[in-house]
Order: sequence, then C-alpha cells, then structure tokens
Amino acid sequence: MAPTILVVDDEQAICDNLAAYLEDEGLRVYTAQSGEEALQRIHAGLRVQACVMDLRLPGMGGIEAILAIRRLAPEVRFVIHTGSGDDVVATALQRAGLGRVPVFRKPLADMDDLARTLRSC
Repeated sequence: MAPTILVVDDEQAICDNLAAYLEDEGLRVYTAQSGEEALQRIHAGLRVQACVMDLRLPGMGGIEAILAIRRLAPEVRFVIHTGSGDDVVATALQRAGLGRVPVFRKPLADMDDLARTLRSC
C-alpha cells in the first residue's frame, strides 16, 4: 500500500502542486490549509505516515500544529516545507522530542528529494 501523506500549507497552489507531484510518485496525499484543519483531519481519524508542514500558517503555526498532531498520532513523521530561513525551528522541535526533522526550503527546486524522504518515512 502507498504511504499516506498530509500536506499542510495555507497557499492552495502549493498544496495542489505538491499533491499532484507526490501522487504521480505513487503516494496517497491529503491536504489542509491550516494547522487547525490538519489537526481536525487527524482527530477525525485520518491516518497518515507523514506530514509535510509549512511553518507560517494563519492561526495555529506549524510548530504548534506538529506538537498537537504528535499528541494525537505519535507515529506520524514530519517534514518541514518552509520559506523561512530560521534555523531555530530545528532546535525547537528537538527540544519537543521530535529529533531531527528534515527541512525543505521554498521554492523547492527538486521535488524528487522530498518524495524520497517521504517514502522513507
């Protein structure tokens, strides 16, 4: 069975582009446009192996969403997809017990690396 991925980004075009590419790579993809929507989907029973999370989201930010999803589904692996160059993110996630989280910077020049990372989750 193909891995199931949740892409969380407030920009619809980014969600659509990532979903289309990852589906072409054989992954099952769901999208959410906010941390709250992602959390609602997980709470409602969506089971995913990995979540691609933007950090700058309206309302609940990406780190807060990751921590909330982790409480509901500790098995989910996370990948950061952000335009932010802030390396403090890795430290904050490590302090929260997530260990090393892969970070992909926007705009993503090569989506193949992202697909490979997600398949390994």
